Amino acid sequence: MVRLFLTPFIARAILSGSYGQAIVLFFIAGVSDAIDGFLARRLKAITPMGAYFDPIADKILLSMIYLALGAAAAIPWWMVGVVLGRDAFILAMACYGLLFTRVRRFLPSIWGKISTFLQISAALAVMVERYGLWSPAQFVLWLMIAGTLVSGFHYAWRAVMLLRANMN
Repeated sequence: MVRLFLTPFIARAILSGSYGQAIVLFFIAGVSDAIDGFLARRLKAITPMGAYFDPIADKILLSMIYLALGAAAAIPWWMVGVVLGRDAFILAMACYGLLFTRVRRFLPSIWGKISTFLQISAALAVMVERYGLWSPAQFVLWLMIAGTLVSGFHYAWRAVMLLRANMN
């Protein structure tokens, strides 16, 4: 819930050029996510609802950050399109699977986790650079694009294999 609450404030900070504030809020969102995950595992309090909403909160946060970075001209719009396009493609494949097959679980892949890590790293690197500190933002952005594309192709391959196996 903390990530969802902070999302519009992070986006507003980016859009107003307050990158220091955006970094601090993004850091708080990340720490709250880590604490939540740690406590859920430690206390054996992992719930189906939490497992369902956690990645949704991540996607909402990252999508808004990338939209804000694009609107602030901090990154090119085509990069925003790659990030959001991959997510829309995965969502469309999942909807197709739900509508036309018996498949009900779509597990994340290691490439999906790598892509998320790279998207977080790239957004942070851009914000740090915009704040005025040295950052390998361009390098990390290109890594993020590569990881996002590889992840999208990997999910497409997995979806084809999963759907072929469950079409009957």
